[in-house]
Amino acid sequence: MSDKTAQRSETILVVDDEEAQREALAGYLRKRGFQLHTADGGAAGLQVVEEHAVDLILTDLRMPDMDGLAVLQAARRINPDIEVVLITAHGSVSGAVDAMREGAFSYLEKPVDLDALDAVVERSLERRHLVSENRMLKAQLGEEGGQLPGIIATDPAMEEALNVAARAAPSQASVLILGESGTGKELVARAVHAASPRRGGPFVAVNCAALSESLMETELFGHEKGAFTGAARQHAGRFEQADGGTLFIDEVGEIPAAAQVKLLRVLQERTFERVGGSDPIQVDVRLVAATNRDLRQMTRDGSFREDLYYRLNVVSVSLPPLRHRRRDIPALIDHFLAHYSEVNGKAVEGLSREAADVLMRYSYPGNVRELQNVVERAVVMARDPLISRRDLPPEVVDGEQVGAAASAPAEADDLGLPDQVEALERQAIARALDRAEGVQSRAAELLGITERNLRYKLKKYGLK
Repeated sequence: MSDKTAQRSETILVVDDEEAQREALAGYLRKRGFQLHTADGGAAGLQVVEEHAVDLILTDLRMPDMDGLAVLQAARRINPDIEVVLITAHGSVSGAVDAMREGAFSYLEKPVDLDALDAVVERSLERRHLVSENRMLKAQLGEEGGQLPGIIATDPAMEEALNVAARAAPSQASVLILGESGTGKELVARAVHAASPRRGGPFVAVNCAALSESLMETELFGHEKGAFTGAARQHAGRFEQADGGTLFIDEVGEIPAAAQVKLLRVLQERTFERVGGSDPIQVDVRLVAATNRDLRQMTRDGSFREDLYYRLNVVSVSLPPLRHRRRDIPALIDHFLAHYSEVNGKAVEGLSREAADVLMRYSYPGNVRELQNVVERAVVMARDPLISRRDLPPEVVDGEQVGAAASAPAEADDLGLPDQVEALERQAIARALDRAEGVQSRAAELLGITERNLRYKLKKYGLK
């Protein structure tokens, strides 16, 4: 924090039963320009919260009438957005850690280091502002309506997700699209762009899962000539390419820590430097990000920055897996049939009843992308105007049969043991993903395997 004494709009409440400590902290923060209230105990502090708008509470952990944890819990009931920082003696750190589990932002040990106080106050207020901005914008967007073009959806689960995206589209807000691989996250991102005031600008997409850590920064932010071995010329990154339009960052959870810092700065200041450069470059970019990972859990385990998560997650759109929107399957099949029949020059008119039954019962671990691939293959393999069961991929037919395997004995002409094992494994993965709502880390836990092993199996079975 700088030494400027400009007046600040934020209000801080200092709660401490020791007058010297209370007045010292309040006096220091008042000189920093903050609005200040003080209270000599928890009950008096809560009275202040009832009567005034308070952004941050600095409270002693151990007080005679009410401890800091109780102050935290009661203050959050009055104002859920309020931030709380505990002040504790060295021997009571475990109590402060317990309070952080209950939602406290951080804690400071006595005697309070002023540099540490400055840093904690600024970080806690930044989070307070981000949460408030998110809530206000979501409330504003909730009052507006809209539709997204070019997406097939009649199932209520998908329509609800698209309604959220449509309301967000006309704004400048960052959008975070959540969902399993193959649910159509990029298609929704393109629709958001097409329905936004930026539709005349570029739509630029980048998939972070396809980039190595060493290439991540140069792809996003570009590089100067000579920035590293092989950098023979200046390269404009995706942010520069998307200036005036929309940048879609797919698999944003794969961004390493160093690039997260730079991405946060771009979102905050709209400026960055190319790798190997020092000149600031200003851009006007609307960011849409997507992931199939649990970013909230990643912020808890420290692998994803919490402040970046809030910047990305102004509006979140959760896309349901195809198995949760089965009402859309017939329309999607018709769409893909018409497209691939024309592309391949084949007069395919539709599906036989048996083939349609298989496709309606299949679980689609790979979601819409898998259905698209299945229909394309069936069109290519079809020998008659109607696609039959034999034109469908064996893994789809086998997968449809696995559900009955538990109640029906195996016949002599059933699949061989390796094929049966693979079919069962595929179904187990599909069920785990279903229960985990598409979050791969949770699905891996349910299956008792590592997330890396799960990703290998998804690739092996063509589900990703």
